[in-house]
Amino acid sequence: MAEQVVLVTGAGGGIGAACARELLADGNKVTALDVKPIDAAVMALGTDENLIPLNVDVSKLDLVRDVVRQTVDRFGRLDAVCHFAAIHSTLNWEDVSSEEFLRTQEVNVLGSFHIVKAAGEYMKENGGGAIVLTSSGSVQASGVGGGSGRGGPAYVTSKAAIYGLNRSMARSLGPYNIRVNTVSPGATETPMIAEYTNESRANAASRAMLGRIGTPEDVVDVARFLISDAARYVTGEVISVSGGGSV
Repeated sequence: MAEQVVLVTGAGGGIGAACARELLADGNKVTALDVKPIDAAVMALGTDENLIPLNVDVSKLDLVRDVVRQTVDRFGRLDAVCHFAAIHSTLNWEDVSSEEFLRTQEVNVLGSFHIVKAAGEYMKENGGGAIVLTSSGSVQASGVGGGSGRGGPAYVTSKAAIYGLNRSMARSLGPYNIRVNTVSPGATETPMIAEYTNESRANAASRAMLGRIGTPEDVVDVARFLISDAARYVTGEVISVSGGGSV
């Protein structure tokens, strides 16, 4: 794969951190973004020549636009975006507050739109690019918590919205040679499932045809394919990375 300049969100841990680590290890240049401190292993791979670590809230459009500007100023271009930043919500419908519900949409939906908007504004004027968003297998499962089927309406709603955003933006940006696709992970070994009970973990693994919980690298490999030239004729797609758990 040719060297790329990639903006990776959610680089404080989980899938985003794994993505940033892999890209850096393979000689790419990365802007690593999170509201939390950037993953220590990402920082260890970084130098002034290949890494811009930033703490930014993606729900703020002006801040996201500034991230794109800093990336282009330092590295000369922006080729692709892998957007994994999100917040989780596991409370059921009786207990989740309106404030938590709205904040989940603000970060997960509005934040995703801001990422596409800011990157798209640059890519439109500079020959195109590739953007990967993130949905969730919880949309198919109708809930969070390892296949319990109950809970998490704020999170599930936010991740269902990515399906529509993905298609709309792929249609809008396609004429400018900008591809927009989405990965939809099933249960994956990240901080988001740290609170799973042993029973929930077993349920999550049993839902997958491959009989296990996914790793961050399972998802990263698909995202990296989608931003590569090998996927040059792929756009508007939602790719399930769930070991068959969404079938």
